[in-house]
Amino acid sequence: MTEHNKYYYELDRNMNTTDKDKRIPNYYVGKHHGYEARKVVEDFELNYNIATATTYLLRSSNKHKSPKECIKKAIAHLEFELERLKL
Repeated sequence: MTEHNKYYYELDRNMNTTDKDKRIPNYYVGKHHGYEARKVVEDFELNYNIATATTYLLRSSNKHKSPKECIKKAIAHLEFELERLKL
């Protein structure tokens, strides 16, 4: 049996059957146009902290019952970026 890390199972659990081939969780794909968060981030050439904050915000209404957790994580990464810019 192939061993997988814990994130493999979380990823698999959050996907539609049709998405499993793509390996993209539902909450990272827009509902109306089907844009993937990672492709938006790539297109804008965002750095790590800004990209992570953006993906948290894009998924905030889809992953949990309340967007609060994702918004807090996004704010934390924006604060990390502000710290980085102070250097």
